[in-house]
Amino acid sequence: MQGKNRALIWLPGSTRMALWSSLMILAFVVTGCASKANISGTSTPIATVRDQGPSVAQLENGRQGFVIREISAMDSESRSEFERAVSLMNDGKNDKAIELLANVIERKPGVTAPYINIAVAYMRTNKPEPAERNLKTALGLVPAHPIASNAYGMLLRKAGRFKEAREVYEQEIARFPEYLPVHRNLGILCDLYLNDPVCALRQFEIYSEGVPSDPQVKTWIAELRMRPGH
Repeated sequence: MQGKNRALIWLPGSTRMALWSSLMILAFVVTGCASKANISGTSTPIATVRDQGPSVAQLENGRQGFVIREISAMDSESRSEFERAVSLMNDGKNDKAIELLANVIERKPGVTAPYINIAVAYMRTNKPEPAERNLKTALGLVPAHPIASNAYGMLLRKAGRFKEAREVYEQEIARFPEYLPVHRNLGILCDLYLNDPVCALRQFEIYSEGVPSDPQVKTWIAELRMRPGH
């Protein structure tokens, strides 16, 4: 399995993310977007890419969405530890997951998934510095990685670095405007931290158009529309 291309494809308007391999990123499901009280996610599958190296590209033939492609160099031991770490994170055992993911990264440092997941685990255990370091590494491997960018924006927001968070979100929206979790997170940032209701309403409306089943965002939109001066 070493050296095999791995492609992740995301399409808008759905609720799951899929990988063309057994390699999954917990962050795709868990940290897809921050809410005013919690963390959730959006996503799903299908397509092809252009080049052989790590890359993020729009889907072709007029389809909306993106595909992330990496060359996975994980051996069976690393893959097994990675999957156990994901299971531990799902069970809330983030410290143990960090140990396993650190082993995976030490042996196979060229794949983004372990960096993103260990960053999520560090965020959950209130350790923002190593979380940021690992997200930056993931973005160094795949600079336009939407999931890593979204998680990084959340980390910056939680650290009170609101201007930086907005820049990260807006840059990602410019690259992949159909990636809906970023719109939701930017809306939350604008509403609760930047006192920019115009921005918040616009982002929530974009998100709600793609995910009409989210009642919480519909409530936020209604609240914003009722504010004086709207």
